[in-house]
Amino acid sequence: MVPHLTTALTGPISELEQRIIDSMPATERWFRLEWMEHTPPFYTSVDVRNAGFKIAPVDTNLYPGGWNNLSEAMLPLAVQAAQAAIEKICPEARNLLLIPENHSRNPFYFKNIAQLVRIFRMAGLNVRVGSISNDIKKPTRIELPDFGAEGSSVLLEPVVRTERRIGLKDFDPCTVLVNNDLSAGAPGILEDLHEQYVLPPLHAGWHTRLKSRHFACYEEVAKRFGKMLGIDHWLINPLFGHCGKVNFAEESGLDCLRDHVDGLLAKIRRKYKEYGIQEKPFVVVKADNGTHGMGIMTVRDAADIDEMSRKTRNKMDVTKDGQQVRNIIIQEGVLTNELVNDAVAEPVVYMMDRYVVGSFYRVHGERGADENLNAPGAHFVPLAYDVSTHLPEPGAKPGASAPNRFYMYGVIARLAMLAASYELEATDPEAERF
Repeated sequence: MVPHLTTALTGPISELEQRIIDSMPATERWFRLEWMEHTPPFYTSVDVRNAGFKIAPVDTNLYPGGWNNLSEAMLPLAVQAAQAAIEKICPEARNLLLIPENHSRNPFYFKNIAQLVRIFRMAGLNVRVGSISNDIKKPTRIELPDFGAEGSSVLLEPVVRTERRIGLKDFDPCTVLVNNDLSAGAPGILEDLHEQYVLPPLHAGWHTRLKSRHFACYEEVAKRFGKMLGIDHWLINPLFGHCGKVNFAEESGLDCLRDHVDGLLAKIRRKYKEYGIQEKPFVVVKADNGTHGMGIMTVRDAADIDEMSRKTRNKMDVTKDGQQVRNIIIQEGVLTNELVNDAVAEPVVYMMDRYVVGSFYRVHGERGADENLNAPGAHFVPLAYDVSTHLPEPGAKPGASAPNRFYMYGVIARLAMLAASYELEATDPEAERF
């Protein structure tokens, strides 16, 4: 069932949709050529915002959770993509060890793990779930009573490390799939493995990644794609700035933050004026290395930085796993013009290897169109399309075709995934530098 969805697709965004649909052969050829030169991340999710006059990614996750939020109708796509991804990396693979996050009792998260187990079992692999948490000393079953017969529980088993390999008791995997974003750093138990593939590579974790680096790569991708389409790349690219050594607790480095906010708002105002956009610009200030929905605030004026309450500063100072925030990305705020049952929503697109395998709407009834929706109180609406998003309708009126709209979301998400591949190549510790 398609959710009741309202989207204002007017002005440049309709022209963009039209241009992307009309240029679909050129677009797909462009992606094929890129994937001949670059390796996509193993799996990726991208938060997309559609402002009606602009559409852009605002976050790219290389350890996506939430697989359970995808429509059941999309499962065959995920299984096929999983088969293609494994065949490319390790065609002789038989056993796969899945490493989850260390918060070992969250049933919502483990529904995601159960769905990943399901996908890879259907892809023809023996799959078991191994925990690297110190809290898991023996096999521990997590019950998921409302998840369905095939995923009614997850068995967590303690990971065993030998000299150069990891596995479980009586289970030696050739592939290790990590679903832990490594915010606290790469655990030693996963390092220096012999003849085992760790997916994604450890340098994809938030202990290494920077959002500012990712969006610098995305800007490069957007410029090249925009040139190919003949459009202003700003229509698909959020402007951003970066500020290091900010300490919210001690209120140091805030002058740097204030200056970047002021400068970025000025740039956005100029673009709004160019396109005749009447909305008030805003920026989103967030931790540069992973947030998990934490350490994020919306800023409409540089003066807001000076007026932060101590409670807000405390929230901004620490993110997941107690990591201190010192590097900040200041990102152009992109409104969401999407509503699901009168609540503000944004699409989240899921990919495996280079393929779009599904998406859902993140919906928040208590947040505004200019606020972060990845917050407590959000719920998720699967996108179960009557027509596949891979089958757009050329010739349909811009803004009137759901398959066209979701194909466009898939294009934007794939651009972000391509930027992530650039990013991983640039930070690969084993890459040869010339």
